[in-house]
Amino acid sequence: MSVEITLVISNHDIECVADLARKIWQQHFTPIIGESQVEYMLTNFQNVNAIKTQINDGLEYYLVKVEGQHIGYLGLNHDFEQKKMMLSKIYVEYPSQKKGVGQSILNFVENRCLESGFSSVWLTVNKFNDNTIAWYKRRGFVIIDKVKKDIGDGFFMDDYFMEKMISTDI
Repeated sequence: MSVEITLVISNHDIECVADLARKIWQQHFTPIIGESQVEYMLTNFQNVNAIKTQINDGLEYYLVKVEGQHIGYLGLNHDFEQKKMMLSKIYVEYPSQKKGVGQSILNFVENRCLESGFSSVWLTVNKFNDNTIAWYKRRGFVIIDKVKKDIGDGFFMDDYFMEKMISTDI
């Protein structure tokens, strides 16, 4: 299976990300955080205008395509001062999971780290997202901290920080 990862540039790309977010988040996160928090987060953080603002603020969004179909997206944030990259978002539709797409995305992220001279990639993951936490651990990520952050309207992000060191010895 060939995985194509392309930088989000156009309004059409942004609309595609927002559509994917709605579909994937409703499927994946509703059982974990509930329908009302999913809707709140989609409305405030993963709509077209929010995504445009995040891109303007330096977040790189990428669309993931397999066999001509957009099946996921990711977001990367560069921290040039600390030489770390934040994997801000990595979402893949259920039918495409467990087929190596996530590993292809992670390989892409690690290559972006190396290209930037960064020593690690880090992310946040919901503490109750057990399968995803296990997936990251199998790929060399370790839990380094935890945070509970108020995101408004009585909702919280209750997350672990996970990090993976990237070898720059090539």
